[in-house]
Amino acid sequence: MNNRSKSSSTVRVRFAPSPTGFLHVGNVRTALFNWLFARYHRGTFLLRIEDTDAERSELQYEKQLLADLRWLGLEWDEGIELGGDYGPYRQSDRYDVYQEYARKLLEEDKAFPCFCTEEELEEVRQQQLSRNETPRYSGKCRHLSSKELDERRKSGASSTLRLRVRPGTVGFTDLVFDRINVETLQISDPILLRSDGSPTYNFCCVVDDLLMKISHVIRGEGHLSNTHRQILIYEALGAPPPQFVHLSTILGPDGQKLSKRHGATSVSEFQVQGYLPEALANYLALLGWSPSEDGKERMSLEEIAGQFDLSRIQKSPATFDSKKLDWMNRSYISQTADAVLADLSVSYFINAGLIPASPDARTLAWLQRVIEIIKTRVDHLDQMPAEAAIVYGLDPDAPRLDDEAVEILATLEGKTVAAEFIRLVDADPDLTPESYREMVSRVKEATGQKGRTLFHSIRAALTGCGSGPDLGKLIVLYEEGSRLPLPRKVMSCRERLHTIVNALE
Repeated sequence: MNNRSKSSSTVRVRFAPSPTGFLHVGNVRTALFNWLFARYHRGTFLLRIEDTDAERSELQYEKQLLADLRWLGLEWDEGIELGGDYGPYRQSDRYDVYQEYARKLLEEDKAFPCFCTEEELEEVRQQQLSRNETPRYSGKCRHLSSKELDERRKSGASSTLRLRVRPGTVGFTDLVFDRINVETLQISDPILLRSDGSPTYNFCCVVDDLLMKISHVIRGEGHLSNTHRQILIYEALGAPPPQFVHLSTILGPDGQKLSKRHGATSVSEFQVQGYLPEALANYLALLGWSPSEDGKERMSLEEIAGQFDLSRIQKSPATFDSKKLDWMNRSYISQTADAVLADLSVSYFINAGLIPASPDARTLAWLQRVIEIIKTRVDHLDQMPAEAAIVYGLDPDAPRLDDEAVEILATLEGKTVAAEFIRLVDADPDLTPESYREMVSRVKEATGQKGRTLFHSIRAALTGCGSGPDLGKLIVLYEEGSRLPLPRKVMSCRERLHTIVNALE
């Protein structure tokens, strides 16, 4: 699914974020659904930056959201950094376009100057609220005569430009929420241009979607209240609106709108914690959409795109369940190649002081084997260093054994097995998987112990734990790790055995 210069469909969708903060779960799901819909129809996914809020828009946020989309695999076909036939794709570079359309509406008397000050508008608003009325523009400047307009302009009074909303009903058929009609009396004449000449969101959005030939607008439910205003702007421009698809709100487990109090919400936070992009994208795709095969949850983006029919988008709110995401991510981690995981996880081990800042090839190969034995035990990659305690965690000055290991080594059978195993290791301390298996056989023969008693006693004596990864792999890690120049020492098998047994005496 690489970028394509030509699409084979008239479907054109866009993701149009504002660079005023980091990309969060709600926004990225919107981007994902647009991307999937475009791929389903072999259409075009366009990326546009809506930065008309000059005070809050920052280049760092724009750069981060582009990086976040690419990290998730949501490459766009047209727009920022790629170009296309309908650019520029940053709204701050399109002000002349908005001015042209504003003049057209003014000349056709479909828009009018409004000289009301912020103070006047607020006073009217408070009066309406005191009468339990829904605040709306009073229409004070709607019918100013030419003479009054000239006088205001000559006096230097500043003005906004408002759309002249027609009487009657305005409505649209949403592909998720069905038909929604509103009396235009409930809609204030929306501002198209502010007093400084800058365009407003609703006006820019319509002009851009019109000129960029957007066929479907897929966005969050929070934009429903904007849609009727935008429909009226389309009408004033004499243009048909696109089809609208509004996605239900994402809630936290407590039924409240998802926010930071529910944990990580931005893509960059999930990346820092070590979620795999494939897992996060897979999980987000299931927030408000269901696949055709009931019960199937783990799917690649290609699989999801192949069946991303809008009819399967759900109207009811979706619940973001971090435990479900952790399960999904664990599943992806467990099936990812060890070499890939080692590359993704190395920074966590460096930051934890477990490997050097510039590890050599030998250390990286050893780390890969560490990850192999612990990867099924973590939900996200930042948990790797803590889970590697089975390798690193024994303190020679104050060794801590788990309760199960203490219980095993307190029995006569456990002590006997441990003592014999230590004797053999002392005689041949350079353990290999082959010599380990031979020693186990000799311990079994010498002590008469077998099965659970034999193996659990050896494990407890060697690791200080009653359970854990395969011992044959662990002994290699202990022996090789003890010879590596690591910031935190890894104890050899012989050192571990004596430390653990001494701790029990």
